[in-house]
Amino acid sequence: MKTFTEKNAFVVFVKVSSVDGKDMLRPKTDMNMGAMQLPEGWDNLIPEFADYPEAHVITKRQWGAFFGTDLDLQLRRRGIDTIVLCGISTSIGVDTTAREAYQHGYQQVFAEDAMTASAREEHEYVCKHIFPRIGRIRTSKEVSGMLE
Repeated sequence: MKTFTEKNAFVVFVKVSSVDGKDMLRPKTDMNMGAMQLPEGWDNLIPEFADYPEAHVITKRQWGAFFGTDLDLQLRRRGIDTIVLCGISTSIGVDTTAREAYQHGYQQVFAEDAMTASAREEHEYVCKHIFPRIGRIRTSKEVSGMLE
């Protein structure tokens, strides 16, 4: 992240949050998720991100970072056509955001070692079968090198 800020790149942090829990999606599924008890501060950004006060924070209420947020508007106003994605959930949030970005016409670079999933197989499947169709997969070190 330091390389991005040194190059004056537009950094966006995406977090999931809820007003009162009623704005969260609750589809009927075959997977029993049980009642979700979220601890106080569950939606706070990690303290290390406080070192980047210039970053734009997007609050999402679903899997993707584009739907219902100003992400596309902020990128287009800055003339940004290429985005680098990483995140907590390769197969859910990152994948959904990547598909949305693809549909919006953005070029994408995926920092594969800067994302994870609840299971290694999920991460590997998306990185092997989905992301190569809609962008370029690189390591964090390779991404930093692209900016220099």
